[in-house]
Amino acid sequence: MNFTGTWKLADVSVDGFLAGRRQELGRLMDGIQEVCRFGVPGMAIADELGYLREHEVTPEFLLLWSAGLTGVPEPLEELAEPRVVRRMCRMGADLQLTQFLQALITAAICAEVEERAAAVHIAEILGIASELVDPSGRNSPESAFRMWRVAQLPGILHPYSEAPESGRAAFRAYDLELERALAPDI
Repeated sequence: MNFTGTWKLADVSVDGFLAGRRQELGRLMDGIQEVCRFGVPGMAIADELGYLREHEVTPEFLLLWSAGLTGVPEPLEELAEPRVVRRMCRMGADLQLTQFLQALITAAICAEVEERAAAVHIAEILGIASELVDPSGRNSPESAFRMWRVAQLPGILHPYSEAPESGRAAFRAYDLELERALAPDI
């Protein structure tokens, strides 16, 4: 939606969006495969899900993509209103980038990738994803990192978390290395 210049669902084309961004998308997918140590079968899942080919983008899809943070308007038809679509897209982008970072870190930890090297690659991947989400600069790797730090990390590091101490230590190490890579002035 951020690339259409409007917030009207009728103006959206997934193929149109992807057509000029195949190189960036390839770099993103290659980076994910490298950092997470996914094999070809694991990477094929992205294609099987169908998100990377033409499909209809509906207000209901955007509502789910944004975790319903905007609420469900009455009447339901207001979901397609440009002001509601814009809010769902912006909230969804923030949420999805934060969850994407959590998934990258978790996969890298499970693959036992060394934190310092992985953090540099994760920062690059997050930069590509942020640019694909919104080229205006509204979303950045730094902002996604800061959102991740307050939205995801406390639940893992909380004293009553069920995360094992080895997992907590790994997430702390990734937090430190990502801070060095993305936000050294924090």
